[in-house]
Amino acid sequence: MAPPPTTTIPPFVGLIVRVLTFICLLISLILIATNTKTIPTNIGDVKIKFSDFYAYRYLIATVVIGMAYTLLQTAFSIFLVTTGNRLGGEGFCLFDFYGDKFISYFLATGAAASFGMTQDLKQLQNGDDTLNKFLGIADAAASLCLLGFIFAAVSSVFSSYALPKRA
Repeated sequence: MAPPPTTTIPPFVGLIVRVLTFICLLISLILIATNTKTIPTNIGDVKIKFSDFYAYRYLIATVVIGMAYTLLQTAFSIFLVTTGNRLGGEGFCLFDFYGDKFISYFLATGAAASFGMTQDLKQLQNGDDTLNKFLGIADAAASLCLLGFIFAAVSSVFSSYALPKRA
């Protein structure tokens, strides 16, 4: 009986996916971290920022952790593309696989928490255009985090192809 065919992904494709993940997360971080608005009220102006809301803080945490992991994996992917050898051998494939799974799900929860918070705040607003701009930027940051999740999930599929074949 012949062994099953192996599926391999060229290393530069994995590198491109990791770079796209990092870019999405970086833009998401910039958007949410710089998102501050001043809302005029009857008692005075109120300045709102991302750190006023736990869900947006969680989004920042997931994005920063996702960026750190993706940057590390990007360095490993560059090593693989330039030398043709995987750093750490077969044992490191498991780290790639489980790390990619964890980070992708972590990014998904950050995006989901931010989307939920934005929807809750939209229900509380009373047509204030300034708050709409704040929430729009928060939605854009969460959308980019979700796109980063998709790229990280694709990367986890690629890393599953690199797992050692065991019968």
